[in-house]
Amino acid sequence: MTETPPNAPLRLAAIGAVVLGVAAVFAYTAGWLDPQRLTPAKVIDTLEANGGVHPGYRRNHAKGLCVIGHFESNGGAAALSRASIFAPGSVPVVGRLAIPGGNPAASDGAAPIRSLALRFLPKDGQEWRTGMNAMPVFVVRDVASFYDLQKATAPQPGTGKPDPEKAGAFFKAHPETQAFRDWAKSSTPSSSYANSAYFGLNAFYLVDREGREQPVRWSVQPVAPYEPLAADKRGDANFLADEVAQRLASGPLRWRLQFTLGEPGDSTADATQAWPKERRQVDAGELVIERLQAEIGGDCRDVNYDPLILPDGIRASDDPLLSARSAAYSESFNRRTREQAQETH
Repeated sequence: MTETPPNAPLRLAAIGAVVLGVAAVFAYTAGWLDPQRLTPAKVIDTLEANGGVHPGYRRNHAKGLCVIGHFESNGGAAALSRASIFAPGSVPVVGRLAIPGGNPAASDGAAPIRSLALRFLPKDGQEWRTGMNAMPVFVVRDVASFYDLQKATAPQPGTGKPDPEKAGAFFKAHPETQAFRDWAKSSTPSSSYANSAYFGLNAFYLVDREGREQPVRWSVQPVAPYEPLAADKRGDANFLADEVAQRLASGPLRWRLQFTLGEPGDSTADATQAWPKERRQVDAGELVIERLQAEIGGDCRDVNYDPLILPDGIRASDDPLLSARSAAYSESFNRRTREQAQETH
């Protein structure tokens, strides 16, 4: 048995805290092993066990804001995809900014990760939905590992934190988590929703008018410069919502939609592997957020940001997490809408 360095439990606990956020953020990754062992319902049950049940709310990203705006395509991706979204022009967008977890009263300052979900609504009706997160890689590559991760990082009675020994054993058995762990140890959350970059993580294919396919990953990169989260904000429950409202009072929030083009040998089925930095980038245009809406009664409230709702011109890759993501989102959506319906009767 190898000896554990004295400060290892602290490091593992810190990583575990981020992973707990990821587990809530990425409910979509926990699909199923087979119908008898792990179903979307069991996955959501596990998230509820770890994060609590809050009827009527999403089982992940429970605390968030609806955002309304548009995507101004510059035509840069039109040669790669026949989707009308990428033709030059403007497309309405209904989105959602959120923090991880199932608690709608969670503290913004304690959130290790932020998310941005978008619903593009072109005139031809072929909409595109995508959920992105402020992290460049995912923690595990397959569904079985994700389920084991949730078990290993479950909050312990009394402390509410993961057991460092269980978390450490999991990471030791899963070396593919190293890229995520390196990011978690070195990253500081930004000071705002508006100056965070958001990454799609999973690979997809853009399909052109001749049927040629190009593997891609996408992200939105903020126009506002990154600033680290200040220490005095770490205990502030609602500063993200307040801060973004103040920014919008002075003008829209803006991001650039960028596609990273994969090349032969780049994995399309493993979200733990970042593609090389020298891969070609295509700027497709500008995402513009113009106003906020409250979650209750907002246009995003009843939207399921299923990543497999894709227009002609974008198709899913062989990443097994995509179908699992879609299934778990559906399970969460069905539970909260049933609860909302019961509240009105």
